[in-house]
Amino acid sequence: MVFRFAMKRLRSCAGIIFTKLTQDFCRQVVRKNRSDAFAKQGFFLLSGGKKTSQYVKRIPVRLLFLAVLAAVAMLLLMGCRDEPPNLVNSLEDVPGKVIGALSGTPSERLADELGDAWALSSGEELMVQLKAGFLDCVVMEQTAATELVSNTSGVRILGEPLLKYDLRFAVARENAELLAAVNSALEALHQNGTLRGLRDKYFAGRGYIYVAPEDVVPRPGSLSLAIPPDSPPFSYKDINGDLVGMDVEVARAVCDFLGVELEIIEYDAWELANAVWFGRADMALGWLPVEGEGLVNISEPYANAEHVVIVRR
Repeated sequence: MVFRFAMKRLRSCAGIIFTKLTQDFCRQVVRKNRSDAFAKQGFFLLSGGKKTSQYVKRIPVRLLFLAVLAAVAMLLLMGCRDEPPNLVNSLEDVPGKVIGALSGTPSERLADELGDAWALSSGEELMVQLKAGFLDCVVMEQTAATELVSNTSGVRILGEPLLKYDLRFAVARENAELLAAVNSALEALHQNGTLRGLRDKYFAGRGYIYVAPEDVVPRPGSLSLAIPPDSPPFSYKDINGDLVGMDVEVARAVCDFLGVELEIIEYDAWELANAVWFGRADMALGWLPVEGEGLVNISEPYANAEHVVIVRR
């Protein structure tokens, strides 16, 4: 009985040690931007070591004993630390790193532009992978990041934001009445929490659902919106080919408040300002080029975004 118990404990310890070594190997693979299947699988599957432990049970006792001795020696050489050191101490350290982000958010696009992006579905998953060393840092919208870091030990936010910007409507310079109406609608949507809900939905992955008000008096006519079809999460096509996204929902909420129909017209991002200037669309949403700002009037911001970087302490 004693011998069997000892062998069982030995196999269990060997499984844990082997898993630890495998995790460290995967970290190094990810850091070198390799895409082999072993590393990709290890990134998601080797955090618990269950499969590894099952595999170790089939190892002969003598080989198992030698493997344990070798693993212990390697762990001693590697320092036996639980958490890897922080490699990102300033914004200058971010480019080229393994960067985590929430799937489908603007942060995912930023991460992809800056380094090797890993998109996961929740902030909690990102924190687990960051602390384990699979990620060098995480890019996230400031509000969501602050809440997440306050509930997670061993991580912090870099002092300087990575990116700050405002989101606004563009309307024709001569259409002051429309600009005033849009600003009025945005103020009302801000007061009733609609804009905050949509911002949290698309920037922080929360389950907000916009519901059109029932007490608005319909008016004749419609407003046309120029918008790019390939700019997630602001505007993009779903699996049915319908144009959806944060900008689409905000524009629809504005039109609901004004009591008019929304007509969506697809344009490339560089054509947005010209579409409004030449009268092809009443308003536009999207990334407005700097040279286009002089052609149109800009509304009050319906959202402002600040993306920050989360790192290990």
